[in-house]
Amino acid sequence: ITALKDNRTFIISPYFDDRESKVTRVIGIVHHEDVKQLYCWFCCPPDGKIYVSKAKIDVHSDRFGFPYGAADIVCLEPENCDPTHVSIHQSPHGNIDQLPRFEIKNRKAETFSVDFTVCISAMFGNYNNVLQFIQSMEMYKILGVQKVVIYKNNCSHLMEKVLKFYVEEGSVEIIPWPINSHLKVSSKWHFMQDGTHIGYYGQITALNDCIYRNMQRSKFVVLNDADEIILPLKHPDWKSMMSSLQEQNPGTGIFLFENHIFPETISSHMFNISSWNTVPGVNILQHVHREPDRKDVINPKKMIVDPRKVIQTSVHSVLRAYGNSVNVPMDVALIYHCRVPLQGNLPRESLIRDTTLWRYNSSLVMNVNKVLYQTVL
Repeated sequence: ITALKDNRTFIISPYFDDRESKVTRVIGIVHHEDVKQLYCWFCCPPDGKIYVSKAKIDVHSDRFGFPYGAADIVCLEPENCDPTHVSIHQSPHGNIDQLPRFEIKNRKAETFSVDFTVCISAMFGNYNNVLQFIQSMEMYKILGVQKVVIYKNNCSHLMEKVLKFYVEEGSVEIIPWPINSHLKVSSKWHFMQDGTHIGYYGQITALNDCIYRNMQRSKFVVLNDADEIILPLKHPDWKSMMSSLQEQNPGTGIFLFENHIFPETISSHMFNISSWNTVPGVNILQHVHREPDRKDVINPKKMIVDPRKVIQTSVHSVLRAYGNSVNVPMDVALIYHCRVPLQGNLPRESLIRDTTLWRYNSSLVMNVNKVLYQTVL
């Protein structure tokens, strides 16, 4: 996150995007009223000529009332030039040597290195739910994920050890996300008139960056939180589920899955594994009762997307995309979301016992143990 001189514009990263015309699309955060104009300064090889073009500043519609929001700063690239770097400036005039330069990513087409990448949009609040995090990671791997990208604001010392293990293993990529050194962040998603600048640790900006960052390298990008797992009900893993969904829904790039709460307050006595009891966090294998749907309340959705079809995304839906979105029926898959209850006053009898997760229990227990013994225990 780089602050420009005006301190009203923050650059995350520029990406080459030639899906409609040759543009550099810079993912950033701007003040929705104060930032009126920005310019892209391109340096063209081989003669190093400077071209300046006026940016279109497209603040995403899902700002939820906060003064700052995710924005695409989009510039047409000069003819016959494939710039490798860009500078962003409030003015078309000035000294290029004083401007920070950003590398334009996705310049070269690549072949996909992975099928599924999960984006965890913001780890913050001295995150210490170690056991559930490891269980989610190991479930993702069982379901076919090769890469998890985490935008990390902060976490506990113990969690650092676990992240280090996964980074060295090659399954996790950490993007440092020190957003609170630039803006007053809210831990809520909607604005409370409390002087904060941006919602939920800049989650929406992180998700958009994650989609573009993985556009050339991952067949699918999964947008969900660390306490959420998309559980297939008809297929053993995501790969078979997604090929079947794509077959049934040609031209669809966005697949929405319904979120279901499995309250961490209701436990089963199964899988009470004594060595796990010393590890901070929730043991998801013990929470297999889900809250029933509420009348007149739509369950939020999370997504598996083809990143090349997404232009802008929000948290529970895409804002702009090529191709269709489809709601995946609950008998095909649902999001297992183990957290504090939303309907806390319901008696156990009113909850629905759903042990889908247990289909994976033997490999999950074995894999979690392996990680715990190498990190925490």
